[in-house]
Amino acid sequence: MHYWVRASSSDFAGSLPQPRSGHTAVNIGKSKVIFFGGLVDKKFLSDTYVYDIENKLWFQPECTGSGSDGQVGPCPRAFHVAAAIDCHMFVFGGRSSSKRLGDFWVLDTDIWQWSELTGFGDLPSARDFAGASAIGNQKIVMFGGWDSKKWLSDVYLLDTISLEWMELSVSGSSPPPRCGHTATMVEKRLLVYGGRGGGGPIMGDLWALKGLIEGENETPGWTQLKLPGQAPSPRCGHTVTSGGLYLLLFGGHGTGGWLSRYDIYYNDCIILDRVSAQWKRLPTTNESPPARAYHSMTSIGSRHLLFGGYDGKVTFGDFWWLVPEGDPIAKRLTASPPRNFREDQGSIVSNDSDLSAVEEREKEEDSISELQKRLEISVSLSNAGREIIDVSEDKEFCELASRITGDKISSGGKDAIGVLRDHWKTVDPKAMTLKELGPLLHDYQRLITHHIEKSGSDVQSIETGLLGKEAYRFYHLRNATQLRMDDIPKLLAEYQKLLPG
Repeated sequence: MHYWVRASSSDFAGSLPQPRSGHTAVNIGKSKVIFFGGLVDKKFLSDTYVYDIENKLWFQPECTGSGSDGQVGPCPRAFHVAAAIDCHMFVFGGRSSSKRLGDFWVLDTDIWQWSELTGFGDLPSARDFAGASAIGNQKIVMFGGWDSKKWLSDVYLLDTISLEWMELSVSGSSPPPRCGHTATMVEKRLLVYGGRGGGGPIMGDLWALKGLIEGENETPGWTQLKLPGQAPSPRCGHTVTSGGLYLLLFGGHGTGGWLSRYDIYYNDCIILDRVSAQWKRLPTTNESPPARAYHSMTSIGSRHLLFGGYDGKVTFGDFWWLVPEGDPIAKRLTASPPRNFREDQGSIVSNDSDLSAVEEREKEEDSISELQKRLEISVSLSNAGREIIDVSEDKEFCELASRITGDKISSGGKDAIGVLRDHWKTVDPKAMTLKELGPLLHDYQRLITHHIEKSGSDVQSIETGLLGKEAYRFYHLRNATQLRMDDIPKLLAEYQKLLPG
């Protein structure tokens, strides 16, 4: 059994990173984790933060160095790749504003010095949303990405001593081109899962690449793995983290347009059991963090640390621990709940949010949640990891229609749709009852799904869809308890615009 526990003020000291998504986080041995770059409010970042594991201390190192343009370190970026070899963190590519990057940097974490490197051999093209992983203590493998014109399926090996790049020639079938996937070395194989491919589909396939280990005399080749068990739904922007005898997959998003507000964002934990070679759901006993994509998840001993990400509406700056049963952090759940540290970072829309406003918002959310519990209102609505519930199966929707008309409405759904849509077309938001919020949110999500299916998936490039849409702002919500009081008139207004004329 595992537990999600939001980090408390006693967990860390020092200067904490601001909210972000699209950043990287790599472990340097067992002593520290290095966080670099990312994106918040359309601003690309170039800062470096370090978490000192032993001292539980966050700090920003004073880095030195020089690049080809005279800068100390890499320019601001997000959606790059980073991998650690000994005390060095290597960074390649990414995106800065509308430009894909193809530069190559290394940070020496012993002396905190950046160096821009000139590679040799088969240099990879500029790209973002690639996947990369260290092979032992000398090489790095990189797969796929997006170069602004096409999705990629090439494989590159970097020798970090000679700085020579080599494009790997792979025989046989290979994964379709993609970006936003994960690429994780497991012993002698590179495992690639998910991502978004040519034409826009979100993928849920798993591939293994052999022939990466020098001296093994294996011909490089891909194999698609179709494992039994509870496989994750197709997604991109997720993380895969090693947990010893298993790999832990968390979060990501699927369906709809690229990073648009009507995507479905996930907060489920699925493990790939390396012993039984099957997918399993990781059992957790308490509330999970809000759904998100393009976050980071790092292993620190038997614990996992989640930071940041984006959910189609807000950029997160919260920290969460995922810990096994018996961990001292898990014992907090049986004691009095601690005050969450950096409460102003739970979810943001702009950097101007102050603590008092966030605390007031959380009070409102708690009030709604408590009232719903007292009134026995269902809070099981979800579009994260499940299909949108059909109206014929939505008992809460039909029961509400029966209460409004005073007559029994059948579970067939058509009569209930007419009653409630006529009601919500003219109702004053101040006159709405709490019991209406769940059914309203559900029907709002159904209308959007119908609109997407009717018009075709709105496959948008990140240039037009990047963190900026206002439409469908509530589609990603898992249940009505996530609504704030001031969201209710906004939800109703968007719902009324979606209603057929």
